Amino acid sequence: MYLAHFGLKEFPFGLTPDTAYFFPGAGAQAALNTLMVALDAGEGLIKIVGEVGSGKTLLCRYLLNHLEAESWAAAYIPNPHLTPAALNHALLTELGGGMKRSLAYGLTKALEMRVLELAQSGRRAVALIDEAQAIPLESLEALRLISNLETEKRKLLQIVLFGQPELDTRLNDPSVRQIKSRIAFHDQLAPLTRMETPAYLMHRAGLAGATRPLFQMAAAKKLHRASRGTPRLIHILAHKSLMLAFGEGADQVLPRHIRLAGRDTPGARLSFLDRLVST
Repeated sequence: MYLAHFGLKEFPFGLTPDTAYFFPGAGAQAALNTLMVALDAGEGLIKIVGEVGSGKTLLCRYLLNHLEAESWAAAYIPNPHLTPAALNHALLTELGGGMKRSLAYGLTKALEMRVLELAQSGRRAVALIDEAQAIPLESLEALRLISNLETEKRKLLQIVLFGQPELDTRLNDPSVRQIKSRIAFHDQLAPLTRMETPAYLMHRAGLAGATRPLFQMAAAKKLHRASRGTPRLIHILAHKSLMLAFGEGADQVLPRHIRLAGRDTPGARLSFLDRLVST
């Protein structure tokens, strides 16, 4: 497609979360700082909320890689729409507990034994639960029981919930008020600012092999307005605008390429003039 034309070795604006492209913008860095402080403090429950496409999964996987490099025992649950038993089983499997133990002792007891073993061996255990707004209420209650596992010094298993704003709505249900009261740290994943978006575009393009700016500054500013700083929407618009620039043989993405890409992208915010038929 446009890789050779722009001197790229791979597509810089894919939609699959790739931790190699992690950008420490103010919002992502603040959330990461909150996570590291909370985990170091040994707090049991932590919550990170962000809108659709704000980069929650990328942040989750970036944190996962960091913790595993630091020898944490980490369980990653990407789809938590599970019954309490299935959730316990997934956590036990991710933490290396094995099937035989769960058959012999029951899932809850087997999970308790496993995290205690990890603590005795000097390893800290954490569960990272993505798309947490999908957790059934009864499974949220199961998480509360799991969060009770502790020694006199600290929690045996820390739990981080990554979810859309609907997670807050779910946590307001009276049936799970106890787990809500145990969330010691929380943060809201903010979108990229107007100043960060051009740097974000250069960061990703540079990692993909670009040796020159691919977006005219005016185009980068228009892209920010159209995307409202939401990373997923930035990626969609950036990819389409690069295709348009390539089709014209242009060396850079211009504002009109962003305008044309925005007309073809649901969710893009364009001005009245941008939406006119003329180009």
